[in-house]
Amino acid sequence: MPHTSTEIGLTAPRPLAVTYRATASIKPDSRNARTHPKRQVDQIIASIREFGFTNPILIDPESIVIAGHGRLLAAKSMGLAEVPTIELVGLNEAQKRALRLADNKIALNAGWDLDLLKVELGELSSPDPKSLASQEFR
Repeated sequence: MPHTSTEIGLTAPRPLAVTYRATASIKPDSRNARTHPKRQVDQIIASIREFGFTNPILIDPESIVIAGHGRLLAAKSMGLAEVPTIELVGLNEAQKRALRLADNKIALNAGWDLDLLKVELGELSSPDPKSLASQEFR
């Protein structure tokens, strides 16, 4: 049976709301340990161009990035005036820092089913050689 937010330890459950904010008003965290090489930022740009901005930037009430530093870099490189954000309220500084690290590290702990990945990439590259998947992620 699914658990409620309160049951899993969240003290003030609120629905998440996506708000578009001026890109210039959002500040990267100076202690962000994750790096974003130009090649990766270019991949994010290609993804945004192909699919739109599908993953909002997580910020705190002071508009400091908790998660989404790479997306912010891509948006600035593209000259986007606004980006979607979700403001996370109620986290203390230690929680924000832990979430910044966890958001990046947890994804790295995943693996790939290489047989399925080969099928997916093969099918994506066949009908449209200009597709994002066939050009950017091989």
